[in-house]
Amino acid sequence: MAKGAQSQGEALAALLARVALRDRVAFSTLYSAQGAKLFAICLRLLKDRREAEDALQDVFVKIWINADRYAPDVASPSAWLNAVARNLCIDRLRARRGDAADVEVLEALPSLAPGPEAEAIRASDGRRIAACMEGLAPERAEAVRRAYVEGESYLELAERFEVPLNTMRSWLRRSLISLRECLGDA
Repeated sequence: MAKGAQSQGEALAALLARVALRDRVAFSTLYSAQGAKLFAICLRLLKDRREAEDALQDVFVKIWINADRYAPDVASPSAWLNAVARNLCIDRLRARRGDAADVEVLEALPSLAPGPEAEAIRASDGRRIAACMEGLAPERAEAVRRAYVEGESYLELAERFEVPLNTMRSWLRRSLISLRECLGDA
């Protein structure tokens, strides 16, 4: 997996974790980052701009309500967001009366979920990341998990680990450098 895609996926996962905690800033950031892509999915499926705009609003309401249901071990954050949009649009199409042709076309569309090859690559990447995380000191690995998976701030982490704020920043920066080197070697 490319490093850019990997860091984007990690950033989306962190945003979803913060949205699950009802962080409005994270929600706004998630909308800015993914709104256009999810709108394109809605527009492609619904074929009506106004309905796609309404659907997009409903998609983000669902994301706000269900962000805690995102399971990183099941799907990438992008795949999960795409599935929320796709499923909502499918529901809207099914709710239309007398428009069976759209449902037939929709059933013929390929799934936006990752295929077996992508899942195998993701699982392999997950094992590589886990192996590299084991190479970090336990408290630093925990700090990395809390910062980049659970979305804790540097200040929260510094208080939790009872270290100065700049020390926490150094821990995280050095840990990320170690992870990048480890993943680059594999």
